[in-house]
Amino acid sequence: MSSLVSQGLTIFMGLFAIMNPVANTPVFLGLTEGDPDPVRRRVARRALLIAFFVVLVFCVAGSSIFHLFGITFPAFRITGGLVVFVIGFHMLQGEPSRVHNPSKQDRDLEAELEVAVSPLAVPILAGPGTITTAMTFVSDGSLASIVMTTGAFLILCVITYLFFVGGERIIRYIGEGGVKVVTRFMGLILAVIGTQMLIEGIKGVWP
Repeated sequence: MSSLVSQGLTIFMGLFAIMNPVANTPVFLGLTEGDPDPVRRRVARRALLIAFFVVLVFCVAGSSIFHLFGITFPAFRITGGLVVFVIGFHMLQGEPSRVHNPSKQDRDLEAELEVAVSPLAVPILAGPGTITTAMTFVSDGSLASIVMTTGAFLILCVITYLFFVGGERIIRYIGEGGVKVVTRFMGLILAVIGTQMLIEGIKGVWP
């Protein structure tokens, strides 16, 4: 039981660190600036539902994707660990990662699409980093891993929704400095998780 709890906490913290609702709240407020509260809540709900289903599909179909492209679990763990480490390293330095955050060019190209779908749901909430992290956690293909990962992400979506709808009060309370501190701390956790993924991947290749 303790190992399951520990695994669940690791999964939740990994997803929390990379999705980072605290740092994404100012982004959400900027994208919905000028919108009334009911519209903001609707945008937040739609974006998080889309993000959840995107991650769910990759979690459930992860093994099939591996078999389709001939990818081994250790190879994915090593690559995923490197990607997650790089994202965490950039967050630790206080810099936005291009893997996790859309560039200005991306936002310009997607300007005509609905905000809830893009860039909010993808790639900000369910971007390559989030998908890679989730797929790495379910790379053993077990039902327990899939349930824990999707369950942790569902809880995180609810938490993120609360951050979004109460965003102005939260940002006003913790300030920009607080957001930066949380982002750097999440970056440290993410870098450590990425290193652990890399170690597990190397163990799979050279036991």
